[in-house]
Amino acid sequence: MSGWDEHVEREFRRYEDGEARLSSIEDADERQRQLTRMGNAAGGAGLALLMAGRAREAAVWLGRAAERYRQSFASAPPGSWGRPIGAVKARLLASDWRRAAADARWALETGARAADSPIARYAACLALLVLGADEEATVTADTLRGRDDFPADVAEALAALGRRDGGAYRTAVASVLRSFETRTAYLEDIPVADTVLVLQALAERRGMAASLASPLLPSTAGAAAEAGT
Repeated sequence: MSGWDEHVEREFRRYEDGEARLSSIEDADERQRQLTRMGNAAGGAGLALLMAGRAREAAVWLGRAAERYRQSFASAPPGSWGRPIGAVKARLLASDWRRAAADARWALETGARAADSPIARYAACLALLVLGADEEATVTADTLRGRDDFPADVAEALAALGRRDGGAYRTAVASVLRSFETRTAYLEDIPVADTVLVLQALAERRGMAASLASPLLPSTAGAAAEAGT
């Protein structure tokens, strides 16, 4: 069993354990937290499957992650903007643009665009980029630039996508990748540059994806091999 397969099996077990516990949870707050844990596990499984070259299975699990994040939001505390972000990112990682658009509209309906939180504005910016509202996305991304509480290179990448500035985007996304490569901790302990993959998905739709290679990104050859089966 490969290292990625071990990650997959661990996340499967975490998800299944959460699913078994969910039916007995009556408290709304505990239920939303359990749904979030399940979303994290499903997302972790999806990322590990992507890295293992199992893109079709990854899409299924990433879809489950998006669903659990969205289900958890209704009872989540105010300001839980990570849920809409998680849902939109999962759809993009799964290359499910139809559902990504639906979740993007939902993210905007939650009020993310009007909130002061940088995480809310990040959610809004991702949603606007998914929907092709690039001018609005650029305005939102510009509010994230120069802040101490949001990664500067991510803000620059988002703004460059909105402006369709390929050179600025390539510089920014390379910086985002380097920041992942110097980390010692990852979501669900899955060493994957997921934000880079999301940015690249948005860039590819605009014909401006960067050429990147890293142990934290899926093998293009592996993905192509599965697509051909």
